[in-house]
Amino acid sequence: MKLTILFDNVPGRKGMKALWGFACWVEPEEGEPWLFDTGSNGRVLLENARVAGVDLTRTKTLVLSHPHWDHVGGLDSVLEIAPATHLYLTESFSKLWIRDLEKLSDGVTVVGKEPMRLFDGVDSTGMMAEIGEQSALIRSPAGPLLLTGCAHAGIVEIAARATEMAEEPLTLVMGGFHLFRSEEWEIAEAIEGLSALGVRKVCPTHCTGKRAAEMFEEIFGEDCLTGGVGAVVNL
Repeated sequence: MKLTILFDNVPGRKGMKALWGFACWVEPEEGEPWLFDTGSNGRVLLENARVAGVDLTRTKTLVLSHPHWDHVGGLDSVLEIAPATHLYLTESFSKLWIRDLEKLSDGVTVVGKEPMRLFDGVDSTGMMAEIGEQSALIRSPAGPLLLTGCAHAGIVEIAARATEMAEEPLTLVMGGFHLFRSEEWEIAEAIEGLSALGVRKVCPTHCTGKRAAEMFEEIFGEDCLTGGVGAVVNL
């Protein structure tokens, strides 16, 4: 299992541009690769993918966590080069937008509030929080992985649902943890909560915030993986 961050506001690999947003390319041990979110800018997403050696024309599956601009801004660019892509998005997207996307893609699957199977090896947590955000639970040989966009519902709450779905502790929680405006005590509670759930590794990035990322590193040590644009996580 290989995960490559193609879009992130956290600087990382030389030659890849950091802008506010998040996108991650997922390459399972078996099966087709797929894309989680598209960042805020299509031109930058495509160029970052080129530098990372990722061919986004191979995209056949795209999971969108929620309809905020920093996660869907590159959607048109992806569909332009990979129109045979099936989209998995939530009911929080505009019905008119969903209708149009059905015409521009290989089809749309709309996720509601309940967890559901998206495709082989990947489940949705279902919409959480008022914003209607979904996260992806990936079932891999290394154990269950949780991929989040912004974690508006709270990273501990999302991880708790994913752990219940997986029926075992999570091997990795990766993505935006939405702690960039949080006080230190709130960050400490989040770290304690994930630890109590038995989360083995974390990769906090995007909207996690610098201070929170530092605190995760202090507690998780080498099990806190470095995020940022261009970061590659191999499991």
